[in-house]
Amino acid sequence: MPTESRKPTLLCVDDNQTALHVRQLVLESAGYSVLVATDFATAMEIFSSSAVDLVLSDHVMEDGSGTELAAAMKRFRPDVPIAIISGLVEAPEGIEHADLFICKTDSPPEILRKISELLDGRS
Repeated sequence: MPTESRKPTLLCVDDNQTALHVRQLVLESAGYSVLVATDFATAMEIFSSSAVDLVLSDHVMEDGSGTELAAAMKRFRPDVPIAIISGLVEAPEGIEHADLFICKTDSPPEILRKISELLDGRS
């Protein structure tokens, strides 16, 4: 669990720069430290070199899916919770690699609640 002396650090991944920026602002206003990546390779580089407490990744991206990214990250650091956010109403194939599925139609407070619960449940 993140220590009380530092904000939890989230890695937010989305190839849509506008959506990524909005998500970053919402997360930072909720008290999180946010790292961002717009592609699979950058996300993996940040994930392997930074103290990340949770990953929030879009599912549909140009260079791979969020579930593919989750599978790769879990092989490297299985203890880090990963949430997939998608415009899909139902969880996508491969969601078993992630710890949480979030629908983009959820309100920002609902998304923040789900992220907080996932972080709180981390061992």
